[in-house]
Amino acid sequence: MTLGWGHRYLMCPPEHFGVLYEINPWMHREVRVDAERARQQWERLKTTLEEAGAQIEVLQPTPDLPDIVFTANAGVVNGTQFVPSRFMHPERQGEVPYYVAWFEAHGFTVDRLPEHVHHEGAGDALPFGSVLLSGYRFRSDAASHAYLSRLTGAAVRSVELVDERLYHLDLTFCPLDEHHAIVAPDGWDRYGRRVVEALVPELLVLDADQALAFCANSVVIDSTVVMPSCPPAVGRQLEAWGFDVVVCAVDEFLKAGGACRCLTLALDVTLGPQGAR
Repeated sequence: MTLGWGHRYLMCPPEHFGVLYEINPWMHREVRVDAERARQQWERLKTTLEEAGAQIEVLQPTPDLPDIVFTANAGVVNGTQFVPSRFMHPERQGEVPYYVAWFEAHGFTVDRLPEHVHHEGAGDALPFGSVLLSGYRFRSDAASHAYLSRLTGAAVRSVELVDERLYHLDLTFCPLDEHHAIVAPDGWDRYGRRVVEALVPELLVLDADQALAFCANSVVIDSTVVMPSCPPAVGRQLEAWGFDVVVCAVDEFLKAGGACRCLTLALDVTLGPQGAR
């Protein structure tokens, strides 16, 4: 059985992408982004996803918002409901009106989290079966999870992130289908590991080097897994499970701490009853 979602994505071209500030351990302002190479890598990722069967919607880029290219952080999608992020860092808060405008223009109902909590969208929240797994600590608050559950009607399970280099859940967790997921348990506390082990029947466990190569930050379309890199052992296990691996280099975006999943937001996720409105 496939995921049942992941056939429609929102992406934003990297016209204004750059490392202009530092809000995670990967970002260093002295590192220059090759703008042309970033554009080529983004285009190849978009084409690869389309060839695998995905439909791509495009959000127009905005000057002075270099990280708007990482659309996974826009918010949480639940059917026709959109819950925009409450960004922790002021540098990213200006993205929210552009995300909200896009979703309203495309027929979504926008429901907002309270102003006093932070949550960074699908970067810190990915569904597995009937559960929404959500990370917290570095960019999202644990307190946001109860509000997210209330808004969407989804059962939310919390995982504490413990490695600042793996600052979002989507750097440590990639659902593959109803039974399998790629995981980086070194990025979670002991309780979080137990939560995931109880939720996912079969795990492809990444070691530290594989996790820090962002292997979990992959996009899954039916049986195709689009990855920023794929060590041989990881590829062999995925193939044994019946998946086809396509590697898309996104090293220009790694300079800002993002890879394939970060550059996409799934638009066809339905979590709970609110999404059916």
